[in-house]
Amino acid sequence: MDIRINKWLSQAGYCSRRAADELISQGRVTVDGRIVSAGDRIDENATVFVDGKQVVKEEDEVLIAFYKPRGIVSTTTDKQGKNNVIDFLNYKKRIYPIGRLDKDSEGLLFLTNNGEVMNRMIKADLHHEKEYIVGINKPVTEEFLETMRNGIFLKELNKTTAKCKVEKLSDKTFKIVLIQGMNRQIRRMCEFCGCKVTKLKRVRIMNVLLGNLLPGQYRNLTRAEYDELMKELGLK
Repeated sequence: MDIRINKWLSQAGYCSRRAADELISQGRVTVDGRIVSAGDRIDENATVFVDGKQVVKEEDEVLIAFYKPRGIVSTTTDKQGKNNVIDFLNYKKRIYPIGRLDKDSEGLLFLTNNGEVMNRMIKADLHHEKEYIVGINKPVTEEFLETMRNGIFLKELNKTTAKCKVEKLSDKTFKIVLIQGMNRQIRRMCEFCGCKVTKLKRVRIMNVLLGNLLPGQYRNLTRAEYDELMKELGLK
């Protein structure tokens, strides 16, 4: 059975489809000694190489919930050093973070070797909920809450944030639930409102809670969490 090369790499657990497309466009992917092009279809059992090294399909699926500490970048590399999530975890299998959580933020981050799960989750049009607890340097007022809830035009990104749920937790702390993933979105929204974020922690992604994890700890999803997540992603 034939399959698109980017989907093959994704299902093999090598990378997301988006990352696969980049590798392909750079001429780094070969099948049977031939450099493949975007959109090429190959046999499911083909032998695929990236940068001259054979890609071996992962047999066992990994999907873990990780409490990313502050100071760790949620990419696979860090140009400033080795403070990236992959080096930090040193996991026994090749896994990749799903989405991002900026260096100064902390909290829940998924890592997986399942390219299809990664691909589904990073698609913005699926509107997956992500919940955050945020501390700011000024009192949380009703005016602030209403502004945050009703959408803010972020000039730097030339985009307007979608309406969202925002709830006051204490004098300088609030909870916010987003269905978007703009670059440093919460920090930019707070800056628009005249305040700065002092602490930002993600406590939920879709149906999975950070729970009792401590910074640097990770766990496998429970069967119930996994089944519900796959259902929401349309993979079950």
